Amino acid sequence: MAVPKRIPVRFEDMFPHGAYVLGVEAANDFEKVKAGVADVQARDKDTGQRIWSVRVLDPDPVARQAELKVKILGEVAPVPPDAMPGTPFRPVLFEGLSVLPYVDTNGSRPRQGFAFRAVAMRPLGPARRSNPAVAA
Repeated sequence: MAVPKRIPVRFEDMFPHGAYVLGVEAANDFEKVKAGVADVQARDKDTGQRIWSVRVLDPDPVARQAELKVKILGEVAPVPPDAMPGTPFRPVLFEGLSVLPYVDTNGSRPRQGFAFRAVAMRPLGPARRSNPAVAA
């Protein structure tokens, strides 16, 4: 059995209560930062494309953490959707979502972590906002 490095997941399974964009920033390559390189943005090892971190709010009351990052590849930063009228919330749908489990050994004891990646993000349509079971 071949297990992929990145495991594909459905948006609805990972974010059953939806997801909201808090911001988009360039992902830093900390080795480049330590070396004092001018362009410190991380690049994908396979494609060489720039990596962007999308800060996401997960409103699920039983979520492990309320804020997480989803990385997206591209030469230009992904554009967050407009906020819902009268609110600061920017609902989003991630396409081609995958998860990469890893073990974090930087603390006093190892812990399980997850890295998230998406192919693209797009705004949710009105049907999706009113009924999470209906795709936009």
